[in-house]
Amino acid sequence: MSNYSILGLCGSLRAKSVNLAALKAAAEQMPAGMTMTIADFSDLPLYNMDLQDQGWPSAVIRLRDQIAAADGLLIASPEYNWSVGAPLKNLIDWISRLKNQPLQGKPVAMISATEGAVGGVRGQLDLRRILSCLGAQMLVKPEVFIGLAYGKFSPEGVLTDELTRKFLTAQMAAYLEWIGRVKRAYS
Repeated sequence: MSNYSILGLCGSLRAKSVNLAALKAAAEQMPAGMTMTIADFSDLPLYNMDLQDQGWPSAVIRLRDQIAAADGLLIASPEYNWSVGAPLKNLIDWISRLKNQPLQGKPVAMISATEGAVGGVRGQLDLRRILSCLGAQMLVKPEVFIGLAYGKFSPEGVLTDELTRKFLTAQMAAYLEWIGRVKRAYS
């Protein structure tokens, strides 16, 4: 079995983000052969072509290298105003400007956690559309939308809901298989 390194991206910059907690819970459910590191992009400036023209910010270069080195991306993102939140969209906007596109052919799985009942489905739909134009290869199913999320995690960010744990476990098993399929297709 292969050992896949996964880069986790949390679409919220909050220290106590429920999406960060969901990302960590997903990592705990990963089968043997997968490990995850969570990227910190809190120092990423807002996209501005003037900054790009002055030279790529070091945060962009660091993220490019992390994405390129990872076997796959696991994205946990809140839904803001029925779409993708600004921190994650900003990261994608920077990365999308690179000539050697690190998202091309990259296996991606996503989860979302929201305080609302729908669980971030609209945000994930937009995120799928955005990432597909960059050639990312999204795991279609199983989908994970964690609605009413604040009641499913302890105040310390530990997942307490067994049904959510079951969904995350199923998704991570499918993601392991998906990464292998995508890697074979792109090799």
